Amino acid sequence: MTPEVHSHGAEELCGAGLELYARALREGHVSSESAVVAPCLIDNGMLHPAVENLDRLEPVPPTVALQRLLRSSEDRIADERRRGQHLADVFEPLMRLGGRGVATEDTPTLRILSSKKRTGQAIEEAMAEGREELLAIQPHDAHVTKRPDILEGAMKRDQDFLERGARIRALYQHTMRHAPYARARYEHLTGDVEARTLDEVTERLIVIDRTVAFIPASADRSLALEVRHPALIAYFVNTFDRLWHLATPMHPQAVHQPTLNGITPRQRAIATLLVEGHTDSDIADRLGMNVRTARVHIAKLAATLGSESRAQLGYLIGQSGILDREE
Repeated sequence: MTPEVHSHGAEELCGAGLELYARALREGHVSSESAVVAPCLIDNGMLHPAVENLDRLEPVPPTVALQRLLRSSEDRIADERRRGQHLADVFEPLMRLGGRGVATEDTPTLRILSSKKRTGQAIEEAMAEGREELLAIQPHDAHVTKRPDILEGAMKRDQDFLERGARIRALYQHTMRHAPYARARYEHLTGDVEARTLDEVTERLIVIDRTVAFIPASADRSLALEVRHPALIAYFVNTFDRLWHLATPMHPQAVHQPTLNGITPRQRAIATLLVEGHTDSDIADRLGMNVRTARVHIAKLAATLGSESRAQLGYLIGQSGILDREE
């Protein structure tokens, strides 16, 4: 009698396969003949021939088998995402063609921009039509310093915008106050342009003429969301305005933050994140600096407060009262 073979997806395990794998784990091996009913165990690498006896199959440890199955599943998901992105790229120009004759009330107020290049083009197009104001929140991006061509293109785009009588307001992290390329950018712009800084800012945001906004749509910022919904635009503008009033001027006239009892504003920001339990990497990312710089500031903070350990530092920060002071 021919044994029944159980067929199913690559990442699935049938009941017969699970039962046979469990037996192999208990006994240390199973025969090759017994695995005929569950070829998935061999296909997935959960059973492999013994070196000294090819007719005997030995199991791999469950932790190894699980990782293989998870990796296979992740690869399949990544393939589906790539396929979905390809379809989005194919259909985007078609959607534009199909939308030309659609009534205004049916025009989408949200649009996914499927690459950094396409996002840059959309922002340039919106700024070319803009006449009033650009609001921007720009978290620190180390790649900008390595791409002077990006900086040069952005400066030309901003200057053209200013020459039409528009206004630019930009928010950065405090670390940008000491970045040469940031100072150079604003020193070479002519017009109504202001920049301020905060310890932390939100994710990247660009609002043009209070009619269109651009925000990241993926963690690596390879995708962006173009927003034209009035309620969302109003929310973004309100958020920006509140952060703007809390920020410290950087351009055209810089205001220097005071040092209190030997604790610099940057160290105070780090102290806040330390007592919240953030790691060095988290602190560096949120404050727009590299991990090495963050650790240097932590060491200086510890020396100022007389701390000899990370645990003691948290206690001394709380006892010092530096987080209760109003700037």
